[in-house]
Amino acid sequence: MKEIRYGLIGSGMMGGEHIRNINMLHNTQITAIADPNTKMRELSLNLVAGSAQGFSDYNDLLATDLCDAYVIAAPNDLHSMILKDVIQTDKPILCEKPICTNIPDIEQLIQQSKKHKAIIWVAMEYRYMAPVQRLLALIEEGKTGLPRMMAIREHRFPFLEKVADWNRFNIRTGGTLVEKCCHFWDIMRLVLKSDPIRVYASGAMDVNHIDERYNGKQPDIIDNAFVVVDFANGSRAMLDLCMFAEGSKYEQMIAVTGDDGKLETTVPGDEVFISKRERNSGKSVQIEMDPRVKHEGFHHGSSFLEHREFIDAIREGRPPAVTTRDGLMSVLLGMAAQKSIESGQAVDIQSLLTSKQ
Repeated sequence: MKEIRYGLIGSGMMGGEHIRNINMLHNTQITAIADPNTKMRELSLNLVAGSAQGFSDYNDLLATDLCDAYVIAAPNDLHSMILKDVIQTDKPILCEKPICTNIPDIEQLIQQSKKHKAIIWVAMEYRYMAPVQRLLALIEEGKTGLPRMMAIREHRFPFLEKVADWNRFNIRTGGTLVEKCCHFWDIMRLVLKSDPIRVYASGAMDVNHIDERYNGKQPDIIDNAFVVVDFANGSRAMLDLCMFAEGSKYEQMIAVTGDDGKLETTVPGDEVFISKRERNSGKSVQIEMDPRVKHEGFHHGSSFLEHREFIDAIREGRPPAVTTRDGLMSVLLGMAAQKSIESGQAVDIQSLLTSKQ
């Protein structure tokens, strides 16, 4: 089996997580890391199992023949620019979410990705969390009947500090409902098997970051929101987000209700509660951690499993499980929610695009 040589572009918190995952994969090696921040680049080079070459400019990395695949883990607002350049290599790409942070980039990436000869995989690791995987399997078994409603509640801690504080401003992150919540929009589409058509949202920055200043500027990332999403197949979903709830028992709670039953689970969690449309009909089924997980990391082993799937897709010539379109739809839904908060009105998804995709 041929060794896969990785090039990593971006070496911050998630860059380090990617290194730890790749270190645990069979017959893989990180051979190059690019980051303009010398300190972060050196820290990441020291994490690599083996030796890797460092670059301050990712274009210099791309000009070499050191890599068979690339991972993009730079700050959000740089993803689309870097991706457009890496696409020119025609090598497999794993791009961190969100794939982009503005509408014009969505239009361009839709067209450019169609020309790429290798796979482009958008990092939506929440799909691979054990509770979500169990939930999806039970839905496929018919435990809910046809899913009609979905609710996700995330009550958690504020955004962590990152290099140069880039994650404190919408212009760099895409906004909280893009940066953080693209995972939830992705899971909603996956569960409900439909695309969003309309979004209603209310939210604000009410508690976190109010007293912070960076070069004289106050952060503008919201810390709480309610979002309701209508889907093309008539189903609907809701997100309840709060980022000043550090003491919550569960970071996420997920419920899917169909015409014949309901599923409820948590992250972290070790069970799914199944009920039918009769009182006292519920029972719990256990969730088992995937035995393939060798590194739990920040996301309960899901990032490692995504890397396993990515490299298997490369070696077996399979299409990506998380496509460019999947990544772009999650960004689009988040942008629509942000716009709904700003306008106080419901936002039609397609109204944000100049062409239908």
